[in-house]
Amino acid sequence: MELLSEYGLFLAKIATVVIAIAAVAVLIVNLSQRKRQRGELRLTRLSEQYQEMQETMAVSLLDAHQQKLWHKAEKKKRKQEAKAAKAKARESHQGAGKPRAWVLDFKGSMDAHEVASLREEVTAVLAVAKPQDQVVVRLESPGGVVHGYGLAASQLQRLREKQIPLTVAVDKVAASGGYMMACVADKIVAAPFSIIGSIGVVAQIPNFNRFLKNREIDIELHTAGQYKRTLTLLGENTDEGRQKFREDLNETHHLFKDFVKRMRPGLNVEEVATGEHWYGAQALEKGLVDKIGTSDDLLLELMKEYELVGVRFAQRKKLLDRFTGSAAESADRLLMRWLQRGQKPLL
Repeated sequence: MELLSEYGLFLAKIATVVIAIAAVAVLIVNLSQRKRQRGELRLTRLSEQYQEMQETMAVSLLDAHQQKLWHKAEKKKRKQEAKAAKAKARESHQGAGKPRAWVLDFKGSMDAHEVASLREEVTAVLAVAKPQDQVVVRLESPGGVVHGYGLAASQLQRLREKQIPLTVAVDKVAASGGYMMACVADKIVAAPFSIIGSIGVVAQIPNFNRFLKNREIDIELHTAGQYKRTLTLLGENTDEGRQKFREDLNETHHLFKDFVKRMRPGLNVEEVATGEHWYGAQALEKGLVDKIGTSDDLLLELMKEYELVGVRFAQRKKLLDRFTGSAAESADRLLMRWLQRGQKPLL
């Protein structure tokens, strides 16, 4: 029995030492990561990817003898291209070669947290873009919180203000806040059955006051400022609060319409700012988009005159977040989102 007790104590000491070493190692790695960038910018040569795809398909249709001849000719061609590229690099001619089409992807969620990556991508493009370049944003979003999508639209406005041609391609949906972003573009290309529009504002909030009263639970809400809270989850809502809440929604809708009108002056905003959405072909008739087509066809067409370069800023996750999955933080965020949703109108 004494032997087992000593053995258990020995194992406990070993476990303590191992845990302490692991904790120190995690702390050191975490501190070292803090010194690094908060993310990583990744560029993808989309033109090369499309060309490789086309070549693969073309070669696959040839017989064995033809494939051998093709590979031989391709080897010679690439050798000549490499030699020409070296000569061009030595000459250091500014602006030599094809202009570039910078391709960004934005797949927006309700809280539009993806804007953190978008702002980095736009900043990176602005740092190197030439006057003959342009930007394509492949956009997919059903909308969300006003301040999030307002900031996202402002990031795209930075390109417009620098007079860099901007095209937004919508394959699935650009509604509400998503359309707020899209309308900043010089040209909007939408797939035939993509969902476009929904220029409106919505907010809803459950109220549990009667439920709590039936169980004799009192809720106290103290505010400084008459309209610090208009509608609440748990307290008793008033007609005055409801009226103020509706006024705020209407004001937000008015700002939304004014923004769309400034970005697309030829659009009859009053006709389309009803909160309705339309499919791509219908949206073209309404003037909400400029052309029907998919992002794939758009990029293939651009590839004839531009070098396509994909730009993506990948957020770096903290080491502790990778281990824990940020469960507690996610739970807190979800709770706060529900509590605040009634105070945050959605585009």
